[in-house]
Amino acid sequence: MTPTQASEAEAGGAPPTLGVGMVGYAFMGAAHSQGWRTAGHVFDLPLRPRLAAVCGRDASAVREAAARLGWAAAETDWRALIARDDVQLVDVCTPGDSHAEIAVAALEAGKHVLCEKPLANSVAEAEEMVRAAEAARARGQLAMVGFNYRRVPAVAYARKLIEQGRLGTLRHVRVTYLQDWLVDPEFPLTWRLRREYAGSGALGDLGAHIVDLVQFLSGEPIAGVSALTETFVKQRPVPDGPSAGLSGGAGGSLGPVTVDDAAVFTGRLASGALASFEATRFAAGRKNALTLEINGSAGSLAFDLERLNELSFHDHTEQATIAGFRRILVTEPQHPYLEAWWPPGHALGYEHTFVHQVRDLVEAVAKGADPAPSFADGLQVQRVLAAVEESAANNALYTPVPAPSAPVPPAAAAVAATGRA
Repeated sequence: MTPTQASEAEAGGAPPTLGVGMVGYAFMGAAHSQGWRTAGHVFDLPLRPRLAAVCGRDASAVREAAARLGWAAAETDWRALIARDDVQLVDVCTPGDSHAEIAVAALEAGKHVLCEKPLANSVAEAEEMVRAAEAARARGQLAMVGFNYRRVPAVAYARKLIEQGRLGTLRHVRVTYLQDWLVDPEFPLTWRLRREYAGSGALGDLGAHIVDLVQFLSGEPIAGVSALTETFVKQRPVPDGPSAGLSGGAGGSLGPVTVDDAAVFTGRLASGALASFEATRFAAGRKNALTLEINGSAGSLAFDLERLNELSFHDHTEQATIAGFRRILVTEPQHPYLEAWWPPGHALGYEHTFVHQVRDLVEAVAKGADPAPSFADGLQVQRVLAAVEESAANNALYTPVPAPSAPVPPAAAAVAATGRA
């Protein structure tokens, strides 16, 4: 707790504040801002988030974003944001190429950190971030990676059912994440289509989510993968001005697309359960279609993000004459996160996952407890993504994934791998 927080706590009344500084203000920045603005109005938080400052390179644009999203101040240099005395937590919502540099600097400056997924653009960068998080943890700073779909109440409830053994021994997992915003070959070459900024394409953008969900729900790591990736449109129009990840205006010249458009892979969990994954931004008609099904020896469950207040569950121990999938409407106050929201049957949406993310992180900061998913969890996802790319480069050769207990190499090795001194 900072001196400011301590004095506020002694004064009584409202809880002490947690000053938040956010780097980036586009799509994810807006979603995170919604979470920071709303969480304290819904949940009884031990710390009150204060939106101290937001950072972006364009001075006029970041000032406009600050006013629109509810931030008290604007900065154009993330180093200046980290140095602010009124910022105790730094929220990183930038493209992946800057995650490691900003997050490590913030942790070394004594700040807590929330970093958007995927954690980094490479395993080496993710390892560097884990080392920084471990060193910061010893000083009392916490670090969390933002896999927001863990915070869908139906997904969190599915995890409880699996932990309770309601599915028995897991046998199969099949999961897809389908979008269609790249079907048009004239869509411009935004940063999400350039490896130097995004690290990978549909694999890192969408695949990271479903890899994390499988490991989160099953409670076990992915042990190995066999993969194929493809880039269907090799060149796209270069934007004629500033562009966001999901939008932009096209110019006259063409530039190479250097990431995957789609990834399909099979995998084996540590227990031996089999999994299949598909991530694409070329599924015409699918806007944000994430579906998941898990089959076990005692039952099955299924989830569809487009019906995110529902969970399908089958209890295979029931008599065959009455057995079958049942629809669970996950809106009861006894369900995860729902105790503070609306009466049963009143649905939540995508933006609420970021509110829940803030609640969990703020409570962890107040307690000094390790938040989840940790940077180590983000590293494990990064290792799976790297194995997928390695397998695809070797004609779908089965490629093992290092176990979570695998040691992070010393700093010198990471510097050599990343080229960062």
